[in-house]
Amino acid sequence: MKVFQTDEIRNIALIGAAKSGKTTLAENMLFEGKMINRKGTVDDKNTLSDYRPIELERQISVNSSLLYTLHNDIKINILDAPGFSDYTGDILSSVSVADTAILLVNGQSGVEATTENAWRQADKTEKPVVFFINQLDHHNANFDEAVRQLKDYFGDKVTIAQYPVKTGEGFDSIIDLMFMKMLKFKQGGGAPEVLDIPDDELEKAEELRRKLIENAAEGDEALMEKYFENDTLSLDDTRLGIKLGMITRGIFPVFCGASKHGIGVYRLMDFVVYTCPSPDQVAPRKTTAGKEFHCKKAEPSALFIFKLSNEQHLGEVSLIKVYGGEIYEGQDLINPRTGNKERVSQLFIVNGKNREKVERVIAGDMAVTIKLKDARSNDSLMDPKAADAALEPIAYPEPVFVTAVKAASSTDDEKLGSVLQDMHRIDPTIIAALSREQRQLILQCQGEYHMNTVKWYLDNVHKLETIFYSPKIPYRETITKAARADYRHKKQSGGSGQFGEVHLMVQPYFEGYKDPTDFPVRGKEEHKLTWGGKLIFNNCIVGGSIDARFMPAILKGVMENLEEGPLTGSYARDIVVYVYDGKMHPVDSNEISFKLAGRHAFSDAFKNAGPKIMEPIHDFAVRMPEDMMGAVMTDLQGRRAIIMGMDSDGKYQIIKAKVPLAEMDRYSTSLSAITSGRGTFAMKFAEYAQVPGDVQSKLLKAYEEKLKEED
Repeated sequence: MKVFQTDEIRNIALIGAAKSGKTTLAENMLFEGKMINRKGTVDDKNTLSDYRPIELERQISVNSSLLYTLHNDIKINILDAPGFSDYTGDILSSVSVADTAILLVNGQSGVEATTENAWRQADKTEKPVVFFINQLDHHNANFDEAVRQLKDYFGDKVTIAQYPVKTGEGFDSIIDLMFMKMLKFKQGGGAPEVLDIPDDELEKAEELRRKLIENAAEGDEALMEKYFENDTLSLDDTRLGIKLGMITRGIFPVFCGASKHGIGVYRLMDFVVYTCPSPDQVAPRKTTAGKEFHCKKAEPSALFIFKLSNEQHLGEVSLIKVYGGEIYEGQDLINPRTGNKERVSQLFIVNGKNREKVERVIAGDMAVTIKLKDARSNDSLMDPKAADAALEPIAYPEPVFVTAVKAASSTDDEKLGSVLQDMHRIDPTIIAALSREQRQLILQCQGEYHMNTVKWYLDNVHKLETIFYSPKIPYRETITKAARADYRHKKQSGGSGQFGEVHLMVQPYFEGYKDPTDFPVRGKEEHKLTWGGKLIFNNCIVGGSIDARFMPAILKGVMENLEEGPLTGSYARDIVVYVYDGKMHPVDSNEISFKLAGRHAFSDAFKNAGPKIMEPIHDFAVRMPEDMMGAVMTDLQGRRAIIMGMDSDGKYQIIKAKVPLAEMDRYSTSLSAITSGRGTFAMKFAEYAQVPGDVQSKLLKAYEEKLKEED
């Protein structure tokens, strides 16, 4: 296999809505480049990129796939990314390492919710974008409406570079404004027949070309001067202007076709080769220390692992992009995250599940390596001389869907935890951790569909029967007034017994609180609780009624109560305790006696001190189309949200609110239903606040019933 130099490489990511034809376009590009002799289809389950069992079953892309094709001796690396927003992690990974994003738009559906999500990932990474309006052979296709929506959503930088002569049945001809020719394609693909533009299309083509040339000239001062002098630009200058404009995101060209029949595919590949930037022409990738890598062979060796995958017969493989120097078999590199050495044992270039061994890969290229010891997604491997900092990692989105999960059989608990950790290594947007507070294994992901994907792997690959259920809410318990209680622990069962009596008072903790005046504070301990808030523990014993050596045991009993509060078993916080009296026995008193006495006395005092349950409140922002704001607002009000304000963002509105976490279970699913998938939201913990009285009554009743069941 030829070793391609940086200027002989183009890296593109195919992104866009589900069912917009990304996998079909990739298959056709491979066919045009003679990588395959026969085109597969999604329906026949024989495409190169959708080859995993879950993708064959669902007939959608679940993981991004790395492929490549050739066009005029240029290697085009293709990342076929999923369409559903739940797989945003894979979409973002693909766009992050690509040099151009090809954003497919279904000519029948126009701009969909998942089109917007794909755009956001390209926008976040500041990558050049080319729109490809696909499926124009369908009778419902409407190119003009699709372009109108693109401009409406993404601005006037959206610029037509091609348009169809007609859409629907018989679609085969495109007016290309860069060539100012009509391109007529054969069913099945191949190079088009180049014809003159029909007279009845000439005026429209000239008007659209003028706009294209103007936008291309804006990318460079010298080109603008040429345009003013000649009122046009040559093909080479047009290509240069569009390339410069794409790199600065000053122009987003629009192409069109029907990838199922290969219409427009050859010309799109031509555009990728001659106009899209090579890896060394786009913005450099920085390290965490600010050093820049420009995909130059002369730079130190540096690669970035943008994805891990488990492949049959190979095991775990690492998908890499080389950002500096060259990578070769047997090379020793350093992982800056661990400081450890990693050896590149084997290198492959891949077309989905097909792979071909290579000895070296040059800066700008993509490949696969295997058998790395301790590498994961988002890691870098660097030349030892440049390993002081890693390449900037991908900033994955925060989870929006949270669920608890457990193995149906407790004997599988350890295996479940291990499997979920392995899934996190493959897909960093899957986050699983055991919550000590909730006593549950908590799974966080990008949506309910994403969660169902996790479950599919647990069921079908790992053969683990699991139960998914709503996570417990991390409530807090506290008190609102002072109260006293005493408790005597006495136990006699032959030999030495147990005896301890504790009298204590509790009151709420807040900044500036006052100690009582009816007994002295002889010793004060302030404890910052790991779950938030404070415990102030005061020794007020006078006259030795309780020996000082038993005070730590009383404190331990109180702390145990704080870890499992009397009301709902949740953590308690912000309490001041005064131990002011008690009794001892010269023989039977011991630490366990005073721990139990302190625990029970605290529990009794807590229940008489106006106890309140506190719930977590989150700062919340939801973004939705303007016409859907009323429905979203109504739904939020039903969730006890307090609206804090509203902002506008183009065609969208943003509602800011404070919401109780208890009301937001599966909110991502509800919001998607209300807004047809166009709504997005973010939440961040803000504070704890008292729950309303009716909610507290329900929580207390539920906890009492739970305790009865356990008894």
